[in-house]
Amino acid sequence: MDKQTKLELEAAAFRRLVGHLRERSDVQNIDMMNLAGFCRNCLSKWYMAEAEKKGEAMDYGQAREIVYGMPYGEWKSKHQTEATAEQQAAFEKSKPVHD
Repeated sequence: MDKQTKLELEAAAFRRLVGHLRERSDVQNIDMMNLAGFCRNCLSKWYMAEAEKKGEAMDYGQAREIVYGMPYGEWKSKHQTEATAEQQAAFEKSKPVHD
């Protein structure tokens, strides 16, 4: 596979992932973190970091809007629920231990 085709496939897969996450607004970020170790916010941070590596100015809010499909505050008010005690406990347990 040539480099351009690989790049195009990776970009298409990213767009599908973002589209899927937008459709599945019922899946909370804390659940994603507990199950997969990343969430929409992580994906936003990764996107912003890659933009910065390429010399593109982008802040976290802009990156979040790309991933969420709307400003984060709007998404949060429409879709985010309060984390349960069980979700919080699982999240705390899954955090890596730092010395």
